[in-house]
Amino acid sequence: MVAFLGPSIRNLILALSVIGWVGYARLIRGQVLKVREFDYVTAARALGASDFRILFRHILPNAIQPLIVQASLGMAGAVLSEASLSFLGLGVQPPTSSWGVMLNDARSYLNVAPHLLIFPGIAVMLTVLAFNFVGDGLREWLDPKQNRSN
Repeated sequence: MVAFLGPSIRNLILALSVIGWVGYARLIRGQVLKVREFDYVTAARALGASDFRILFRHILPNAIQPLIVQASLGMAGAVLSEASLSFLGLGVQPPTSSWGVMLNDARSYLNVAPHLLIFPGIAVMLTVLAFNFVGDGLREWLDPKQNRSN
């Protein structure tokens, strides 16, 4: 999509957004379909709660945890996608800095100055690793089946 629209940061954000929302929509739809069958939703409906109240007080708070975890893990994919597209020349253009642009520019200096390639690569790796650790931590913290009595 970025190749079709042309290389720019606006087109990069647009492409990542258009492509990336589908997984989140499928996840939240599945969670809402699961949570709406729980007994407390049936009890709220039997007590006469409105659909708006049931959705925002009972269903969404219990369905949002997997979406939060997926968003933190999806950030790692977005960082990698941006760096990859910028490396190929389809993302951020050279006056603006990007790790992908830095890696692309450093390829020709690999034999002379390998640190120009190593440091942006380590930065991308550490950022992706940090987002993955945050996602794992959120998954464990938000897990309702985990016993926190210790």
